[in-house]
Amino acid sequence: MREKLEQRSFLFMLLLVSLLFGLVLKPFWGAIFWACAIGVIFYPLQQRILARIGPKPNRAALLTLLICVVIVVLPVLLIATSFVQEGLSLYQRIDRGEISPARVLEQIRNAFPLLPELLERLGIDMDNLRQRLSEAAVAGSRLLAEKALVAGQNTFIFIVNVALMLYLSFFLLRDGHQLTELLIKALPLGDERERKLFAKFSEVTRATVKGNILVAMVQGALGGFIFWALDISGPLLWGVVMAFLSLIPAVGAGLVWLPVAVYLYATGAWMAGTVLVAFGALVIGLADNVLRPLLVGRDTKLPDYVVLFSTLGGISLMGINGFVIGPLVAALFLVFWDIFMREFNDHPL
Repeated sequence: MREKLEQRSFLFMLLLVSLLFGLVLKPFWGAIFWACAIGVIFYPLQQRILARIGPKPNRAALLTLLICVVIVVLPVLLIATSFVQEGLSLYQRIDRGEISPARVLEQIRNAFPLLPELLERLGIDMDNLRQRLSEAAVAGSRLLAEKALVAGQNTFIFIVNVALMLYLSFFLLRDGHQLTELLIKALPLGDERERKLFAKFSEVTRATVKGNILVAMVQGALGGFIFWALDISGPLLWGVVMAFLSLIPAVGAGLVWLPVAVYLYATGAWMAGTVLVAFGALVIGLADNVLRPLLVGRDTKLPDYVVLFSTLGGISLMGINGFVIGPLVAALFLVFWDIFMREFNDHPL
């Protein structure tokens, strides 16, 4: 009796201390998550370097981390800086009245006379829509400016988080295999099950991060290029926006280039609008339809509809980190049920 009480008390305290430790680390969850992602993604490269230079784990991990900084971290920081600068410039132009959303909507209404009648049938008041659009544009641009100001004021915190992420990444690259084996010994799920779960975690994280980021880079670059070629203002800004939106499968970048194409038609730029629609549908859309299933769906072994819903759900719950965490949770969900059906019901998925 006393032995059972001690065991239950110990397990309760173990759970309590683990939860408290998780709360202590809560401010750094983002840095920890991306450090784990870097460790998983660049671990094969680290192994190749280790095989080439010999048993020098510190040097191999450091070289791998330097490569990660050069090809990933620095370009992201440069693009983010340019994005904030163009966003502030857009806000200033809207604030000065150089760009008027109400005027844009009026041009669209004049160009498409049937549009007001169609909107009225749908119960949408055109004048109210124009006012709301103007308010939303000003509020959105002001929010971007405020976020940029807050980001500038919190530069020190951001630098600390990046430094912690890189610091932890070094140790995960160097000691990742030993840490995985330690977790396998500690978790009471069965070693084979745990190895399968960790393998799936690595597989999905690697495929989701590499696949989605590559698709985002391609679509953002293509979108920015066509905006630049058509002399549309803020090509870098809209390219970055399209890159972020492309994390949402199926729709993504179309949320930017399609309204811009409608505006071009409304202002009489029929050739530019047609070129943008054709390029958006055939080139930017093709990049999503071809690359995403190849890079994400195939490697994660998740159906396209599961990838779509888990990505949307993850982003809505956890922000930008959700585009990885959502499909990861979905994949682990399927693995757990596969193990259950295989071992308890003899019906593998």
